[in-house]
Amino acid sequence: MLLLLRKLPGMPGWAPSAALGLRLPHKFVVLLFLSGLLTLCFGALFLLPDSSRFRRLFLPRRGADPDLSRASPPPPPPGSDPAGRRHAAPSPPPPPRLLGDPKPPPAMAAANANNAAAAAAVPGKRARHQRRPQGPPGAGTAAAPPRHTGAPFRFDHHAFRERLRHPVLGRRRGGTEDPELRARRMKIKEMMKFAWDNYKQYALGKNELRPLTKNGHIGNMFGGLRGATVVDALDTLYVMELQEEFQEAKNWVEQSFDLNVNGEASLFEVNIRYIGGLLAAFYLTGEEVFKSKALELGEKLLPAFNTPTGIPRGVINLGSGMSWSWGWASAGSSILAEFGSLHLEFLHLSELSGNAAYAEKVMNIRKVLNRIEKPQGLYPNFLSPVTGNWVQHHVSIGGLGDSFYEYLIKSWLMSDKQDTEAKSMYDHALEAIEKNLVRKSAGGLTYIAEWRGGVLDHKMGHLACFSGGMIALGGQHAAEEQKQHYMDLAAEITHTCHESYVRSDTKLGPEAFRFDSGTEAMATRLSDRYYILRPEVVESYLYMWRLTHDPKYRQWGWEVVEALEKYCRVEAGFSGIRDVYTTNPAHDNMQQSFFLAETLKYLYLLFCEDDVLSLEDWVFNTEAHPLPVNHTDFILKTSVQ
Repeated sequence: MLLLLRKLPGMPGWAPSAALGLRLPHKFVVLLFLSGLLTLCFGALFLLPDSSRFRRLFLPRRGADPDLSRASPPPPPPGSDPAGRRHAAPSPPPPPRLLGDPKPPPAMAAANANNAAAAAAVPGKRARHQRRPQGPPGAGTAAAPPRHTGAPFRFDHHAFRERLRHPVLGRRRGGTEDPELRARRMKIKEMMKFAWDNYKQYALGKNELRPLTKNGHIGNMFGGLRGATVVDALDTLYVMELQEEFQEAKNWVEQSFDLNVNGEASLFEVNIRYIGGLLAAFYLTGEEVFKSKALELGEKLLPAFNTPTGIPRGVINLGSGMSWSWGWASAGSSILAEFGSLHLEFLHLSELSGNAAYAEKVMNIRKVLNRIEKPQGLYPNFLSPVTGNWVQHHVSIGGLGDSFYEYLIKSWLMSDKQDTEAKSMYDHALEAIEKNLVRKSAGGLTYIAEWRGGVLDHKMGHLACFSGGMIALGGQHAAEEQKQHYMDLAAEITHTCHESYVRSDTKLGPEAFRFDSGTEAMATRLSDRYYILRPEVVESYLYMWRLTHDPKYRQWGWEVVEALEKYCRVEAGFSGIRDVYTTNPAHDNMQQSFFLAETLKYLYLLFCEDDVLSLEDWVFNTEAHPLPVNHTDFILKTSVQ
């Protein structure tokens, strides 16, 4: 009050104490009274109930109301793919070691103790009528805030690079390299530069390029985040040694990538594209800007886990922390491929931040899945984040389910084969898939059907074609008597997906193809005939090449390059096409960010030596962003700053 009086206009030099007739001791009494009154008023705000408008005005929002039901966007149009590219299981041992330290850092030691105590409290599978499974402390309606258990860690990137078994970009072969192999690799590098240059010219800062209209597209999947193509392209530019273009992308991240947004984002897409891309760029380069952005964005995703079970909802407002399920998801359910494709990235977020909350969240997802009964051993695609029960018995290895299975085998590999829980879950899931979903057509093509409450739908999506590579990757580490069986199965599925390409007029595969009514490996519906620059088939070619070195996989990959050049390359970039069964297809006017992150990267690596991003050192997340394996001989210096 005295300060306000001192600043009243027209009263220069006015002495408030004299005007009020107060002596010096009286003035101190008044000041003491006023300060006490202010303290009492503001303190009372913290005693008001949560529903008070005043408390919401003055205090930060504490997370989403788990029972909130909001209208979500309508089902995405064909090709927008919110839930699925690819998309964990027994009562867990302590979480696998994170990449830095043979002994877990203090934050992870605490997480191990919490998980062990929670596991001991659950003697076995819970009865089906118990609708609300127990979770770890804080997994209820108001989950505990993220626990930072110490000062930030400083990751020693130089030590990390020194202990890789292979150089990131491989050992140079010089003049001994096959000229044709190098020429094909350089062609794919030119395609990447062409895609990037046009994006930079017409759409830099937007999420994707519209190459026909030469402008940018933002979309509604990323909650106001921009530059999806920039972040997705970072590691591809680096691996292809497009140094100037990589620096352009890095500069944009440093100067223009704004995380203070307030929009509705797909938890899954933000995780696999943005966090995955930033983590990979950090591990490849050691540039701190990528790590800091990844950690800042990761913190914004944690409120999505504030549900009764700890299963995250699919949509989150990155500004407020409010979360809800997709409007098209049955009964407010969460999607298997979405909540099942967080494990790789979240363990690295814990590793780089020292915050165990990320690892705890994804380990709790496994606990929930392990406690509920799986029909025929299968994992349905829809799960209630409130009750922890399946909502529908729809099973797919394509969209809605895909990368859940991928992340099981890759979690085991990323842990340097220490995460035995993930391997066990993968083995049992694959056994159930082979028994219930794998079929052979009259023409001898092996495919993976979809399952709807016990009834098979003899359809296989393009998204499911990643499974050839996944099964081969797992087959390399199967028991000796099963290894050849799984390698044969992987080869058969990859061959089927190749057939879906060669049976089209463009030599590019449709979004989905069927095996019924005399049809084999072809789309029967007009709505399934499109191709949006997807990577899954060439992904399987890459894994099959690296694990078998059968030259046909390189030849098949080159056929894809030729088809992309002929039918998808336009004046200002690459575009998806609406019908693969015509040689004059209409274009969809969209250069997807995953075309740069995945399709071109997998094709480039297909024509590289095996030591470029070696599978001994790296696993690829479901957006093809490389994350390092935690070798037992890594002695990384992760110290408190």
